[in-house]
Amino acid sequence: MALTRTRSKEKENQYKAKITWKEIKRQKVLLFWSGVMVIYGIIFYYLPLAGWAMAFQNYKPKLGIFHSEFVGLQKFQTLFSDMTFIRVIRNTLAMGVINLVVTFVTAIAFAILLNEIKSHGGKKVVQTISYLPHFLSWIIVTGILHDMLSGSGIINEILMNLHVITQPINFFAHPNYFWPIVAFANVWKETGWNAIIYLAAITSIDPSLYEAASIDGAGRWAKIKYVTLPGIKPTIMILLLMNVGNVLNAGFEIQYLLGNGLVQKVSQTIDIYVLKWGISQGDYSIGTAAGIFKSAVSIILIVIANQIAKRNGEERLF
Repeated sequence: MALTRTRSKEKENQYKAKITWKEIKRQKVLLFWSGVMVIYGIIFYYLPLAGWAMAFQNYKPKLGIFHSEFVGLQKFQTLFSDMTFIRVIRNTLAMGVINLVVTFVTAIAFAILLNEIKSHGGKKVVQTISYLPHFLSWIIVTGILHDMLSGSGIINEILMNLHVITQPINFFAHPNYFWPIVAFANVWKETGWNAIIYLAAITSIDPSLYEAASIDGAGRWAKIKYVTLPGIKPTIMILLLMNVGNVLNAGFEIQYLLGNGLVQKVSQTIDIYVLKWGISQGDYSIGTAAGIFKSAVSIILIVIANQIAKRNGEERLF
């Protein structure tokens, strides 16, 4: 026990000895740019949090934060007594969960299947094509969706030629189709990009594990089950925890661009609600309160998910 303490103290002393002015001068470029990023974060991420005070005020732009009337939690009470906001929470949470599950699973599956391609050139071609949609703007993506799902679009033509339907379907007029359309758009646009980090994790797996599995008679599926998936499990857990916190970030552009009066009850998200009431209607206090609610829920979800991972002995954020 005494020997262990002595060694730990020696390591601690060695670590402290490394932090010298000479070492600081040697790392001055790295420290400089780290300081720049810290300052950038403080200016653009933390100082704007002072604007949260608007949620507790009857904010008037001409009076500013320091002179507007303080109303406490009145704006939050107004929010949660508004059935439109309750419906918006439902829409945001539903689309967020659907997007999380579908995009998360498809990215992992795509990365594993792409890794199984033996041709190096073929793998590069497929990977490049798959992540190119990530760089398209949502305006282009929604335009493609409109062309595909219109009455004369390719989807209706295929369904009619296969005699699945007798007349074209107006997909954007039926609320039941809206959430699946949003999920499909997110999968098509982001799967290839999200798979990159899983591919990187797969390449870090020791090749000798696959060789040992082959000697034991394992086929491709057995190698995926017993070597690949356990090898990328820490990466999966970390990304899952991070994405859980983004459940309420279900999106803004695609819902705003694809939404219309016929599907308004299922298309509006918290971000659209904030735009409508915080900017269009000029009620900045309500918009800020909705934004604070969204941030608070995201933090709570991350903490809960992290604690569950901790209790089960999995990788965690903190």
